[in-house]
Amino acid sequence: MAPTPPVPLPNPAGSAAAAVLPRPAWNTNRNLVVTHPLLSLLESCASFRRLLQLHALLTVTGLAAHRFPASRLLAFCALSTPPRLAHAAAILARASPGPNAYMLGTMMRGFLRARLPARALGLFRRVVRDRLPADARTFVFAVKAAAAAAESEHGGTPSGGEAIHCAALKCGFVGESVLVGNALVHFYANHKSLDDAGKMFDEMPERDVVSWTTLVDGYARAGLADEAWRLFCRMVVVGGMRPNAVTLVAAVSAIGQMGLLAFGIMLHKYVTEGGVARSVNLDNALVDMFGKCGCVRYAREVFDGMEVKDVYSWTSMVNAYAKCGDLESAEQLFEDMPRRNVVSWSCMIAAYSQLNQPEEAVWLFREMIAAGVDPIDATLVSVLSACAQLGCLDLGRWIYENYIVSNKIGLTVNLGNALIDMFAKCGDVGEASKLFDEMAERNVVSWNTMIMAHAVHGQSEEAIRLFEQLKGENIVPDQITFLGLLASCSHSGLVSEGRRYFKEMEMFYRIEPRVEHYACMIDLLGKVGLLEEAFEVARGMPMEADEAGWGALLNACRMHGNVEIGACVADKLVELDPSDSGIYVLMSQIYASKNKWDQVKMLRMTMRDRGVKKNPGCSSIEVEGKFHDFLVADVSHACSEEIYSALKNIYFHLKQEDMSWQGTIGNLIEPRLKVSSGLTASSLRCGMAGGGGANGCTNLQLGQDGEDLQSMTRRWQLTQGTATMLPPGPELTMVPPFFVSSATTATGVAAAPVLPPSIMVGTTTTVGWVVEMLSSRFTLCSLGLIQLFFKVFLFR
Repeated sequence: MAPTPPVPLPNPAGSAAAAVLPRPAWNTNRNLVVTHPLLSLLESCASFRRLLQLHALLTVTGLAAHRFPASRLLAFCALSTPPRLAHAAAILARASPGPNAYMLGTMMRGFLRARLPARALGLFRRVVRDRLPADARTFVFAVKAAAAAAESEHGGTPSGGEAIHCAALKCGFVGESVLVGNALVHFYANHKSLDDAGKMFDEMPERDVVSWTTLVDGYARAGLADEAWRLFCRMVVVGGMRPNAVTLVAAVSAIGQMGLLAFGIMLHKYVTEGGVARSVNLDNALVDMFGKCGCVRYAREVFDGMEVKDVYSWTSMVNAYAKCGDLESAEQLFEDMPRRNVVSWSCMIAAYSQLNQPEEAVWLFREMIAAGVDPIDATLVSVLSACAQLGCLDLGRWIYENYIVSNKIGLTVNLGNALIDMFAKCGDVGEASKLFDEMAERNVVSWNTMIMAHAVHGQSEEAIRLFEQLKGENIVPDQITFLGLLASCSHSGLVSEGRRYFKEMEMFYRIEPRVEHYACMIDLLGKVGLLEEAFEVARGMPMEADEAGWGALLNACRMHGNVEIGACVADKLVELDPSDSGIYVLMSQIYASKNKWDQVKMLRMTMRDRGVKKNPGCSSIEVEGKFHDFLVADVSHACSEEIYSALKNIYFHLKQEDMSWQGTIGNLIEPRLKVSSGLTASSLRCGMAGGGGANGCTNLQLGQDGEDLQSMTRRWQLTQGTATMLPPGPELTMVPPFFVSSATTATGVAAAPVLPPSIMVGTTTTVGWVVEMLSSRFTLCSLGLIQLFFKVFLFR
């Protein structure tokens, strides 16, 4: 018996009298009008149970054998929420005489909505292999699947998009369909293949506003703001295209990156007077752009004029105030925010960190964690920078171990650089070097950070080795690279190497030396006693030498007792900053070394007449997360009596063990050993006696005397049996002035944060005199025995 032929389909043009039923979310064909009762019910179907009933009726009546009803059944199963992909695949397999392009495209779209890009790509490969029907939408969905697969954990690579591009070329869709061309431009731009994106864009015979917008946005997101702006101008002037709100968001972002306020004002005027449909994203971009251009007034005008504000609107305005240095307004706006997200918190933490308020940054990070907000990379970078400024190694290590390692967060370049910087500035160069070696991707900032770390810790050989390795990896050094190299040569007195690198920087790499590079050369020459040559370098600079350069030379004159050049240099420094007490102190030491006590007395009188006061030395140590501050002649600490007793005991043992003690260090300490009133000593020595705990920082130059004292302390430690009572303790780190970012002195200890429990945020001072910035020498010393004193006295 012959099979019953399918029932003819009704005319889809239909009658106007057909009832218009509401369409569910899966049905995106808003202009489709059907008149058949069963098909009308299918178009408005919203439940899978109802669909199964309709599918049975369509099968009984023979309508399911037609492609149009089958395609609508497949669309429901593939695009509804949740999707019924197994049922959709069964419908696709039974399609007779085979699936059409619409059915194949809908199935691929369903796979994409279900986040199964690999299955969508598999279906596309079947289309190509079996030469199934395909249209432009098929290739658009294939490109989107390739992009999703490349970004997914188990997906492919960007080469999948290139294969689809080749297939589209063979089928002629690249030249015929703007949709396919736009999808390919978007794919290449999102995968940072901007050269391929630009080539694809130029080859398109026809472009629409989406084509231009996609490439402009790609350039802006990749940080190529100038290219984005040029393309935007070409779009308007040459292409004759009217930009939409999305195009303007990309253009405004590019203007913000370049900081071109005049063009930003022009775009703002176009938006307000050109009839552009306003959107929250566009207004947010305008606020962000004006903030980056330093025009907080215009940013506030846009912000206040917004009818609808989201969390990014508030965050952009907070960021605008922060970038302009108005922390008070940023704080107030942050407090007034109706809702905060991780970007808001990160923005405020970054503001504190960048504006030299690391204690506030760490405190706000604690508040963010207590609020249950998980940090992102930007948050961690900012708080690690704050830890580096504070010398807060415990908190930095806790962030690394409890967030990055525990959560298996991959080290991006920025996060890796921040960690290296934090460990290096807190004195753990070994951990910094280990992280540097483990980084999968490194940029010039990574190398600079590590070179500078070795330089300020006196490891010049390692710094030079890293520089040679950098050149071998075809990374072009910049000004900071050579600053680190010259600093390492200065610390170790490598004159010939310093001269060679200074010349190489200018002759080979065409880098114009800045005042900081000249200051390093002055410091290098001065330290080795070439004072006349250093003086000529300072006077022959193409720009005026600053306090760092002249200060390094004055300190060299102190080291070598050169009164004549020292006096000339001191005059230069007084012209630059007459209130700097370091100038008078160093010059007094020069005169004192030559027994010119009249000049010393005159300098002190001059200081008094000019109202110049010497800030007291302040050294801090961090033990088990707590910061302890010590000032010169400090008796405010709860354990001062025990600390001074320990210090006195150490000095007497050192004196008996090494007769050279009666030299320079003896001259400094012997007059201060006053048993009746307690021992008066420098802040650094109090810190050393108080505890050789985890970390320390000082606002004083360590100098040769400090190094001699530490060297003798180590030798005495090795001769005492009690030195083996403790396991090898952590290192005492002197934070070098290269990492100074604040110019104020503060003391006191803040309340302990919630986590980690052992960590206390301390307000410490890491400020060195500018005149000593390049001439300070810092060492690391293991002080296990002194750590015993601290644990006995402070934690008994």
